[in-house]
Amino acid sequence: MWTTILNKMLGQLIRRGDLTIHLPDGTVQKHGDGTGNAITVRVTDPDLPGRMARNPDLALGEAYVDGTLTIDHDDLHGFLALVIANTKGGGAQVWWRRMQNAAKVMLRSVGQFNTAKRSAANVEHHYDLSGELYDLFLDEDRQYSCGYFIHPEDTLEQAQIQKKAHIAAKLCLKPGMTVLDIGSGWGGMAITLARDYGAKVLGVTLSQEQHKVATQRAADAGLSDRVSFQLIDYRHLKGQFDRIVSVGMFEHVGVPHYGEYFAQVKTLLAPDGVALIHTIGRAAPPSTTNPWIAKHIFPGGYVPALSEMSAAMEKSGLWPTDVEVWRLHYAQTLVHWLQRFDANIDKVRALYDDRFCRMWRYYLIASEMTFREGRQCVFQMQLARRQDAVPLTRDYITEGSRPDLTDKDRWDQAAQ
Repeated sequence: MWTTILNKMLGQLIRRGDLTIHLPDGTVQKHGDGTGNAITVRVTDPDLPGRMARNPDLALGEAYVDGTLTIDHDDLHGFLALVIANTKGGGAQVWWRRMQNAAKVMLRSVGQFNTAKRSAANVEHHYDLSGELYDLFLDEDRQYSCGYFIHPEDTLEQAQIQKKAHIAAKLCLKPGMTVLDIGSGWGGMAITLARDYGAKVLGVTLSQEQHKVATQRAADAGLSDRVSFQLIDYRHLKGQFDRIVSVGMFEHVGVPHYGEYFAQVKTLLAPDGVALIHTIGRAAPPSTTNPWIAKHIFPGGYVPALSEMSAAMEKSGLWPTDVEVWRLHYAQTLVHWLQRFDANIDKVRALYDDRFCRMWRYYLIASEMTFREGRQCVFQMQLARRQDAVPLTRDYITEGSRPDLTDKDRWDQAAQ
C-alpha cells in the first residue's frame, strides 16, 4: 500500500528531472520528465516508503544517514538539487504537501518556544561538539557563518575577513566605542573589532565550549582589557552599548520571541547607536523548519522571512537604516566547508563515527543546495534608534569594507 501511495505522491511532486527509485519489494519507480542528470536511488528498508509518505523531509535525511537509502555514485548534490528544485517549482501546491505544511505551521510556535533554559540546551546540542571538529572545516578564525565573496576565486579565509570588514563598515565604528556581540561564537568578530577598530567589546554566548575558547583567544591576543565574554542569555543583559552586532544568532531566536528580541536590542542600544543583524533568511513567505534539520542539527532553529523580521522590528520603534540581501555567498561558503570536511573525513570519523560523517555531509550539502535551488539567502539588517545615525548614502560601507585596507588604515579611518 505505502509503495503505491509513495509512487503517486512523488509523481505529483517530481515533475522535472530524471529520478529512478528501486524499492525493497523489487519494484522500480521512475519520476520526472527525463531531463538533466539521471539520479538513481535504492531503498533497502521495507518500512521506509511508509515513513517517507508520512513525513518525507524527516524520513529522507534519516534514511540517508542510516544507510537504508543510497544514491548511485553517492550523488547527494544531484539528488537534493532535483528534490529542492521541484519543491520550489510548484511542489508546495501539491495538496498533500499543503496539508503537511499546514500541520507544521500549527506546531511551529511549540518547536520555537525558546526560553533561556531551552535555548541553552539547543546551543549545547550543536555548538558544544568537539572543538576539533570545527577546526577541520572552518577558516582559521572559526567563522561559522556566511563569507563575503568579492571575487569567485576568493579563499575561505579571504571571504571571512571581507565579511567582518563589511559588517564593521556598517557599524561606523570609532576607537573607544562599546560594542555588544550577541551570539559571539568563538570570539572572532569581537577580537577583530577590538584589534582592528579600537572598540571595547562584550561578547555573549550560551555555549560553554565557545565561551572557554573565545576567552582564551582574547587573552592570547593580548586583548583581555578590551574584549570580554559572558555566558549569559541576551535577554538578561543590562546597560547600553554604542554598537550591537549579531551574526548567525537570529536563526535561533524563534518567531515567538522576535518582538522580545528587537525590543531588547532597542533597550541595549545607545540613543545614537547602530546595530547590525546578520541572519540566514528566506526570500519567500513564512514557513517552517525542515524537520530533519530541527531534530538532528539545529533544534529550535528557524530561518525567518523578511516580512517576519520587519514586522517585529517595526513594532520596536527602531529605524531600518539599511537592508542588504546576499544570495549565493552562503552556497559558496558551504562549498569550501564541504571540501575541507571531506579532506579531513578520516579525522572526523576518528572523533565520531561513519554515521556522524554521513549526517554532516547531508547537512552541508542540503544547506548548499537550498541556497542554490531554493529560496534561501542572507539578510543584513542595519538598525538605529535615530534616522540620522548613519550617513545618508551607502558610500561609507563600500569604502570602509575595502579588502586592501591595513589594520593601521582602519584605525586611522575609524578615528576620523
